[in-house]
Amino acid sequence: MKSSLVAVSAAVVVASLVTGLKDRAALQEKFGIPAAKPAPELLMMGRIKPTDAPAGSADFNAEAVADKIEAITSPRPPAPDTPEPNAAKEPPAAAQSEAPQTAGEPAPVPPAIVTEPPAPQQAAAPPQPDVDESALRYFASRGDKVRLQAEISRLQALYPNWVPPADPLAVPQNGDKQLEAMWKLYSDGRYAELRKTIADRQAADAGWQPPADLLDRLGVAEARARLINASDLKQYATVVDIAAATPSLLTCSEVDILWRVAEAFVRTERSQRGQDAYAYILKNCGDPAERRATVEKASTLLGYQPMQTLLALEKPAADGGREFDAIRDNLARRFLAESNEDPKLAIAPSYIARLEKLAESEGLASDALLLGWYELRRNNPADAEKWFRAARSKEETAAASQGLALALIARRAPQDAEDVMFRWRADSDDATSTYLAATANLMALQPPADLAEDVLHRIAAEVIARKYVPTAQQFGWYARSLNQFQTAARWFETALAWKPDDEPSAYGLAVTREQLNDRKGVLDIQRAWAGRSARIANLVDTSLPATNAATQPAKPPLAPQQPVQPAEPPQTPAASTQPEPQVSVRAARPAMQTVAVERGPRRARGCSTTIEPGQLGPSEALSRGWCLMEINRPMEAIPAFETALQSPVRRIREDAAYGQSLAYLRAGLSSNAAVAATKAPQSRQRAVELQVAILADRALQAFGAGRYRETLIYLDQRAQLQQERIDLMVLRGYSYLNLKMYDDAGRIFQAAAATGNRDATRGLADLRKITHPDVND
Repeated sequence: MKSSLVAVSAAVVVASLVTGLKDRAALQEKFGIPAAKPAPELLMMGRIKPTDAPAGSADFNAEAVADKIEAITSPRPPAPDTPEPNAAKEPPAAAQSEAPQTAGEPAPVPPAIVTEPPAPQQAAAPPQPDVDESALRYFASRGDKVRLQAEISRLQALYPNWVPPADPLAVPQNGDKQLEAMWKLYSDGRYAELRKTIADRQAADAGWQPPADLLDRLGVAEARARLINASDLKQYATVVDIAAATPSLLTCSEVDILWRVAEAFVRTERSQRGQDAYAYILKNCGDPAERRATVEKASTLLGYQPMQTLLALEKPAADGGREFDAIRDNLARRFLAESNEDPKLAIAPSYIARLEKLAESEGLASDALLLGWYELRRNNPADAEKWFRAARSKEETAAASQGLALALIARRAPQDAEDVMFRWRADSDDATSTYLAATANLMALQPPADLAEDVLHRIAAEVIARKYVPTAQQFGWYARSLNQFQTAARWFETALAWKPDDEPSAYGLAVTREQLNDRKGVLDIQRAWAGRSARIANLVDTSLPATNAATQPAKPPLAPQQPVQPAEPPQTPAASTQPEPQVSVRAARPAMQTVAVERGPRRARGCSTTIEPGQLGPSEALSRGWCLMEINRPMEAIPAFETALQSPVRRIREDAAYGQSLAYLRAGLSSNAAVAATKAPQSRQRAVELQVAILADRALQAFGAGRYRETLIYLDQRAQLQQERIDLMVLRGYSYLNLKMYDDAGRIFQAAAATGNRDATRGLADLRKITHPDVND
């Protein structure tokens, strides 16, 4: 009776255990073990190749354990021919291939599960294999569930007949205390000590061998540590080598390792491999935070185009938006910054619109600066000025002021640019260059700007301190426009002292010395520049005043978007002469027509519409220039002729220089006309025509400014080239009259009046009023 009661009790216990184990959800909840999830493995990244042995760290398979325990504890039906116990079956290949994989652990292979009675006369089942369960015991004692389930999976793969303990969390303590200590060193990450402990025990006990599992795990852990160390030290080639030798690290459970390998590929100029690594994460790994971090890390290393490929892998968000919307603002900022480094890069308008919205809503100066530089580098100075001013209103910095100054220079407002940058001129080398570029453009304005004396002095002080040749040269031309020839000569000499090979400054000094009747000085310059400057050596009439150099355009030059630093000046003592700013009086010109050079008729060819000359070819630009001259639009013809001057054909260049000179003459800019005439060689006939016209126009300008002696000089020089016309004779007569040279004035007026010229007759009347005021006409 007692034995029957014991048997019944045992049956009840077994039935309860089997029923409990069949409830898999309850079992998993009891052990706190999550369901197994497969982890993909990164393959074929450069030198990284797939390994034959599957690497995995599958979760604890409670279902398989329950099935095994059920098979073991279930009563066996009697066999008809033999009482032999069940024999194990080989696991199917499909079961092996479905085992989940995790970094650093072998993939599980489901063990043989016997659910049917054995076939008749089946061989006896082999005994339980001798399995090293030291790691299993250690992880169970530590409560390390993740490593515990990985170890069970590994042992199942190695020993299909091995049955895991019914209660994995209640495994008896490891009897090998030394091995227990080794596993503790591994768990604590003290790999060097573990290596030494293993070596010491092997030395003491020659027959002892460490568990293969321990050595495998130790090798992977050491590889991970070496890879991270190499990545931190920026030894990117080593990172790739370690990853290639340890492919079990390249799984979604080791995302940090994947990030480091991707960076190593990019840093070793294998950007496509790096892009593939980031794409692998986005295609196979599901953690939202890791996916966003992947995109952010990739955006710091990959360019705009590769990033668009990665962004195409984003998933729809639960709220109906997009997965990476939370970081898209920062991506827009990064892409715009990249486009500012490469003006040829075209980014999607959506990113620009997003940043504009951010700049308006959040009001960050940094966003406005990004937009300002973006517009400036794409030749939209008006929009750039808008954003730079917005940035300065939020935070007035050197960067915002520099951007605004460059936008103002591009919009041909160098005076405002100089004022904006003066405060920041010494903040950095770029700020200094921007300020000096603004001063050079300001001093080159035509007509010259009317600058206050304090502005002139502060510009001069900075130019001398920085030895900036372009502005020093422009100071020379500016002083000439104010008839301060001595000051102009000193500025040209100063520029040459800083940069002896500056041909425009040498040319300016030559024409200025001739204006000062310093023939010896002119000859010295011509000898010094013999063979290097045709216009200095062949200075036809160096007594003609010039307000600009041949290389200076009539319109103020636009500063580059990033100012160009001048060449390093030689260590020559610089002149300390300050400019002598004076208010220039520009008197109205007399009511006399400027003399124009006759040329053959040219037919207009449809130039009524506005076209940027730079878009035309040299031949087309030349035709357009003559067309504009035909309809009396000389200022528009000037840039058209300038474009034609770039032609490789000599005839086109000659015609362009000739046409531009005529355009300047018609606009009343005789000095610019003289400069334009030197841009290409001219025939003797054209050279004489231009010089005659220029002298006549200068005579008119001098007369209008009240410089009557200078007027007579120009008229005398012109008379040496061509017989004087009647209208210019009248101009000569009035010059004599204003100089109180009445006899000469009367002689000229009488000769001109004899031809029936009314202006000459009026001149005689004016002369009589002055010399005989009491005579009643």
